[in-house]
Amino acid sequence: MIIWLIIFIGGSLALAYLRASLLVATGLYLLYFIIYTLTGTGPDWLTLLYWIIFLAIAIPLNIKELRRHWISKPLLDMFRKIMPEMSETEAAALEAGTVWWDGELFSGRPKWRKLLDTPAPKLSDEEQTFLDNEVEELCGLLDEWKITHEWGDLPPSVWEFLKKKGFFAYIIPKRYGGKEFSALMNSETLAKVATRSATAASIMAVPNSLGPAELLLRYGTEEQKDHYLPRLASGEDVPCFALTSPTAGSDAGSITDYGIVCKRQWQGKEVTGIRLNWDKRYITLAPIATVLGLAFKLYDPEHLVGTRDEYGITCALIPTHLPGITIGRRHFPINIPFQNGPTQGKDVFVPLDFIIGGMKMAGQGWRMLMECLGAGRAISLPSNTTGGTRLAVYATGAYVRVRKQFHLAIAKFDGIDEVLGRMGGLLYAMESVRTMTAASIDQGEEPAVCAAISKYHVTEMARIVANDAMDIHGGKGIQLGPRNYLARGYESVPVAITVEGANILTRNLMIYGQGAIRCHPYVLKEMRAAAMSDEQEAMKQFDEALFGHTGLAISNAARSLVLALTSAKFTRVPVRGPTERYYQHINRFSASFVLASDAAMLTLGGALKRKEKLSARLGDMLSCMYIASAVLKRFEDQGRQSEDLPLVEWACRQSLYHLQEQMHGFLRNFPNRFVATVLRILIFPRGRTYSAPSDVLGHRIAELVSTPNAARDRLTQNTYVGDKNNPVGLFAEALELAIRMEPVEKKVHAAMRSGGFRVAPGDSEILAAQQAGVITERETQALLRLQQLTHEIISVDDFAPDELGTKPFRSIHAASS
Repeated sequence: MIIWLIIFIGGSLALAYLRASLLVATGLYLLYFIIYTLTGTGPDWLTLLYWIIFLAIAIPLNIKELRRHWISKPLLDMFRKIMPEMSETEAAALEAGTVWWDGELFSGRPKWRKLLDTPAPKLSDEEQTFLDNEVEELCGLLDEWKITHEWGDLPPSVWEFLKKKGFFAYIIPKRYGGKEFSALMNSETLAKVATRSATAASIMAVPNSLGPAELLLRYGTEEQKDHYLPRLASGEDVPCFALTSPTAGSDAGSITDYGIVCKRQWQGKEVTGIRLNWDKRYITLAPIATVLGLAFKLYDPEHLVGTRDEYGITCALIPTHLPGITIGRRHFPINIPFQNGPTQGKDVFVPLDFIIGGMKMAGQGWRMLMECLGAGRAISLPSNTTGGTRLAVYATGAYVRVRKQFHLAIAKFDGIDEVLGRMGGLLYAMESVRTMTAASIDQGEEPAVCAAISKYHVTEMARIVANDAMDIHGGKGIQLGPRNYLARGYESVPVAITVEGANILTRNLMIYGQGAIRCHPYVLKEMRAAAMSDEQEAMKQFDEALFGHTGLAISNAARSLVLALTSAKFTRVPVRGPTERYYQHINRFSASFVLASDAAMLTLGGALKRKEKLSARLGDMLSCMYIASAVLKRFEDQGRQSEDLPLVEWACRQSLYHLQEQMHGFLRNFPNRFVATVLRILIFPRGRTYSAPSDVLGHRIAELVSTPNAARDRLTQNTYVGDKNNPVGLFAEALELAIRMEPVEKKVHAAMRSGGFRVAPGDSEILAAQQAGVITERETQALLRLQQLTHEIISVDDFAPDELGTKPFRSIHAASS
C-alpha cells in the first residue's frame, strides 16, 4: 500500500510538473487503477471506493457539457460577482500594447529560446555614424553649468543645431523629411546626451516619444501627416503634448478640460468645430511650442455630429497662435531648466478636422495615449537616467583612485569599495533593461508592462547610484559650478521618478495591476468571457480559460515545490556554464510567483486591487525576473565576455535575492493565514536559501570599474568625455597615471618613514624624494603630472557674492567693509 501511495503521489507530481493534458492525465490514472485492481493489493471495498472517487471526478471533467453546466456555470456566476469594477481608463490600459517576455515569466515555465533567439540590439551603420559624429558634436556644444545657472535654457545655437540636424525627427519617416531611426538609436542618443546635459536630454525626449509626431504616425489622417510631419521634422514646428491638469495627474480620466461641438466662423466660413477650454501644467516644451497636442473631454449637447452627448477623452492638434491660448510662462523643475510650463485655453475654436485622425477618433484619446505611452515610457526616462548613471560610474571609478586620504587612494577603503561595487552592478542591470526593452520595440512589440518595469526600476536604480556617487565625492559633489559633473544629474533624478507615471503609482498599480491581467495566460480570457452577452459563447470561453487556469495553477504548485526542494538543479535551460544556475533559479521563481499570484487573485478577488502593498510586492517579483533575464540576455548578446561575469553575477543575484525577500514579505502579510502557510510550504520548503551578493563579488566589481580595462569600457561606453577642458576629460589620463604611480608613491612614503629624506614645511615631497635619489627624473615628472591632475579633479568652484542669485542685493558684509 505504501508503494502504491508513493507511486500515486510521485506520478501526480510528475504529471503536474510536466503539464500533462487532462486527457493524458485521465488515461494514466485509469491505467494506474486498472493495474492496482488487477494486483489485488488492497481490500475490495477500498478498491471500489477508489473507482467511485476516480469516476466521479474523471467523467464530469472530461465530458465538456457536464463540466460546463455542473462546474463552469456556477463558477462563472460567482466570478461575475467578485470581478473588480474597471474604469474606462483602466480598460483601455489593459488593452494597450502587446505581451512579450513578461508573458513568459507569467507562465511559470518561460521559453528561454524566445528571448535568446531575438537578435542582439545593434545600430545601423547610418545610426552609428550619427551617434559618433552629430551626437558627439552636440555634446561638445553643451555647457550644463551655463545652461542651468546662467542662461536657464539651451543657447540659440544649440536649438538651431538640434533642428537642423534632425534631433527632433528620429521617429518621423524619411518620406516626410525625418530620420526614421530605431528605438534603440533614440535610447542610445538620449543616454549619451544625458552624460553631458540632463536639460538637453529632457528636451530631446518629448518630440521622439509621446508627442504629436507619434500620435500622427499612428492615428493621423493623411492630410494631417502631410501638413505636420515635414514641419516637425525640420523643426519649423515645435511640439508639445498637454495631458496633466491641476486636479488630474495620474487619474487622467478625471480631467476637467473640455471641448463642446458648436458652429462658428473659421476663415470666413461657418463650420462645425469645437470650443475648447483647458488648464494644463507640467507640459514639456509648452513655453515654446507652436503646435499643441491636447487631451480633453468632448461633448456634443446639440448632437451636431451624432446622437451621443459625450464622446470621452479626445486628442487634437492646436496651433498655439490661435486667439484664447495662453502659453509662454515656465515652470522651474528642480534646477533643470528644460522648457516646461503651463498652458491655458479660453473658448478656443478649431474645426473638427483638428481632431487627430478626424471625427472617427473622437473619444478614442485615452486608448491612443495608452498605446503610445508604452514606447515613450520604455525609452525616454530609462535612457536619460542610465546616461546619468553611466557618467557617475565612469567618473567615480576614476575619482576613487586619485582622491587620497591618509596617504591611501580612497578606493582602498572597504566602505568605498562596497558602494562602488553596488554602483557598477546596478549600472549593468540598468543598461541591460534599457537595451532589451528598446530592442523589443524595434522588433514590433509594444511592451506596456515591460515599459512600466523599465521606467520604475531603472529610475529607482539611478536614484541609488546618484546618492552613492554623491556620498563618495563628498564636498566635491555638493559644490555647484563648472567643475561639478555630478550635481545637476543628481538634481534631475526626481524628475525621472515623477513624470510619465509617478514611481509610487507605477509600482503599486501599473506593473502588477496591468501585468496580472494582461500577461497571465488565462485571467484576461476569463474576464472577457464573463463580459460576453451571449451566454453560450461566454460559457464555452470561460470553461476553456477556467480549466486551463486550473491546470496551470496545479502545475505551478508542483513545479514550485519540486524546484525549491531540488534548488532547481535539474530544470532544463538552454545555456551551460557560469550563468546556467541563474536561468534555473528564474524558472523556479517564475512558478512560485504565478502560484502566489493565482492564490492572491482567487482568495482576495477584487480586493487585491486595493491591497497595494501586496500587489506591489508581486509586481516587484515580476520585475526582478525581468531584470535578471535582461542581464542574462545582455551577457549573451555581448559574446559572453568573461571579464563581465562579476557584473552579471551581482546583478542577477541582487535581483533574485530581492525577489525572494519580496515573496517572504508577501507571505508574511497575506491576510488568509491558512493559504499563506500552504504557499510557504510549496514555495520555501527548505526556507529562504538565496543570498545577496557577497562582499568578495562587490570587491571584484569595484576593482573592475576603478581600473582601465575592457569591461569598464563596455560598461561606460558612449559616455561623453570631451577634451581636457571638460573635467570628465581628465579622468582617463588621471586613472591610468594613478595606477601606474602606485608603487612609486609607496616607495616615496616608505623612504619618508624610514628617514631616507625629510620634507620641510611648504616644500614638495616629490621634489625632495628626487633630490634624495629615491625616484628618477621620469618618475618625478609623472608624479608631478598626477598631482596636477588630482588638483584639477578635486578642485571646486567659488563665486563673487554678486554672481549668485537672480536679483542680488548689496551684502551687509560688503557694506560694513
